[in-house]
Amino acid sequence: MARRGKKTLFSTTIPVLGELAHVSPLSYCRFVSDEARMRIELTEEEVTGLKAGELLALDFEIAGPRQELYFNPSKTKCAVVTCGGLCPGINDVIRSIVMEAYHTYDVAACLGIRFGLQGFMASYGHDVAELDPDNVANIHEFGGTILGSSRGPQPAEDIVDALERMNVGILFVIGGDGTMKAARAIQAEVHKRDLRISVIGIPKTIDNDINFISRSFGFDTAVEQATKAIRSAHIEAEGAFNGIGMVKLMGRHSGFIAAQSALALKEVNFVLIPEYPFELTGENGLLAALEDRLRKRRHAVIVVAEGAGQHLLDVRKERDASGNIRLGDISSLLRQEIADYLSARGISHTLKFIDPSYIIRSVPANSNDRVYCGFLGQNAVHAAMAGKTGMVVARVQDRYVHLPFDLVTSARKKLNIHSDFWRAVLESTGQQHLGPDPDACVPDFLHE
Repeated sequence: MARRGKKTLFSTTIPVLGELAHVSPLSYCRFVSDEARMRIELTEEEVTGLKAGELLALDFEIAGPRQELYFNPSKTKCAVVTCGGLCPGINDVIRSIVMEAYHTYDVAACLGIRFGLQGFMASYGHDVAELDPDNVANIHEFGGTILGSSRGPQPAEDIVDALERMNVGILFVIGGDGTMKAARAIQAEVHKRDLRISVIGIPKTIDNDINFISRSFGFDTAVEQATKAIRSAHIEAEGAFNGIGMVKLMGRHSGFIAAQSALALKEVNFVLIPEYPFELTGENGLLAALEDRLRKRRHAVIVVAEGAGQHLLDVRKERDASGNIRLGDISSLLRQEIADYLSARGISHTLKFIDPSYIIRSVPANSNDRVYCGFLGQNAVHAAMAGKTGMVVARVQDRYVHLPFDLVTSARKKLNIHSDFWRAVLESTGQQHLGPDPDACVPDFLHE
């Protein structure tokens, strides 16, 4: 529990299904006690809402194997479901869960739910897959998810009905912010019916925008792949007089990929992210800054997150199947505005546009993410077998801990433009404030 003054802000308590009546089969490791907790001081980099330099101290339950279990492994059936967009490392997490469940705990069975939460609905007709060490042995070599995925909510009541029919004792849910909210609803329905089903989340978001989590799996791979596109854009820009290379990267609500990629490859001159309400026109706008850059250096590289600049577009608040507001096409607007502005001033230029989004999100995980995914899967199984539920397993500042669903779904993590991290981006690019008011905010409805 954390307190600021006399007001309770966050609870880190993890629910447990009941009495621990079984002894762990593990004999080669150090067990972790529930009483062993880790105090971690979080900054604005991990928690949305904190001011630059402000700290929030929380005591987290440490992840790892427990000596006493709730479930009898030989009678326990697990299920795994993957939801939302693709992300490097999903197959690695699936593989880790299955290998740990079979080889360490010798569970009765592990089921794969096909095509997201739709797989629980009989009306869609998706078959349930049997997962075992043989058929998941090599899946980490491939991107995507062997189970398929989908977007959109499904009734928690129907999902729990399906879990009961299949006699599933543990459900592992791999997905992003919306998926974790769905998992929370499933766990609430399980609790309402007084069932003994553990619901464990493994947060997945390539945008790195889940609150309280330092870095989500797949993010490292995404940045590595993004820098390849940025390098190509820079080469194209240098190869032409007044050449402009523009790269559009993922980041609906948070600009972490764009910012981190700019830091990783020092060839970027302008970084546009959703949290930064830049202006196009005017003395301090992007167009004037770009003109100045071309006159001085004769080339420029622009990295734009997909959710940037929505305040410049006619966004009608339409929503997709996941409930996300449909974004306007900022890259098309930028290309047209740049062309019109430079042409009106008689400045010849060449602009090359690269959108590597679907290439980035569908590649296999790199070695760093692969190790990370392995730990997530193993610790998720350890938590589930000990009867824990209503939680996610995550790495917070290099420590693997348990976080309740309420904590990670409390808000979407955003890049703080008053932080040292964003200052480093500005110093790396040489980008100045592109507008009269750096403290302005994007419209509230874009944060829903």
